[in-house]
Amino acid sequence: MPRRWHRLPATPRLLILDFDGTLVDSRPWFLLALDDAARRFGFRRITAEEAEALRGLPTRAILRALRVPPWQVPMIALHLRRLAAQAPPPPLFPGVPDLLARLRAHGVTLGLVTSNAEATARRALGASAATITHWSCDASLFGKAARFRTMLRRASVAPRDAAAIGDEIRDIEAARRAGLRVAAVTWGYATAEALAAARPDALIDTMDDLADWIGLDPATPTRG
Repeated sequence: MPRRWHRLPATPRLLILDFDGTLVDSRPWFLLALDDAARRFGFRRITAEEAEALRGLPTRAILRALRVPPWQVPMIALHLRRLAAQAPPPPLFPGVPDLLARLRAHGVTLGLVTSNAEATARRALGASAATITHWSCDASLFGKAARFRTMLRRASVAPRDAAAIGDEIRDIEAARRAGLRVAAVTWGYATAEALAAARPDALIDTMDDLADWIGLDPATPTRG
């Protein structure tokens, strides 16, 4: 597959990471939890085939397809967070621990933005949690772009010296609003086609390509 990115002109001082679908393979658990929530809150249950088709849609369109009324969204999100806190941690994608360690050794400050509880994210990351300096966890009323801007201020880093990595259309949109360059990875929740249509700075298919885009030496492949 042809390369769909150009290496950043300089390695970012701050790299803001998404969690679900970017660092951890939580989609199988999420589909089970979503079905649990559908039975509990009465919105439409979906088949595996329908779930795959929804990967190409933005969040609001997915909620419409599931027939979730807006007033129910906070309650459903809280229910899913509670289920996540009780469930075994989802596995890290292969290469994640090595990549995080290499970034830290290269002097890149790492931040994590997730709607999960911090304890849930730390359990999943295990020893790799020590590589994360800035944490922005739990639900937010102000959206992801605001959380990006807050993290930039806390880290005293200008948007031009930072970048974001995510796996959903909303990650790309939030990064744009915060003035950040953004890479979208294709191994998470959204399809490569949907991500490409949102026009990220980079569309990344492998962990080694992600390391190269950031500016790490590509000579040493990422390991599990």
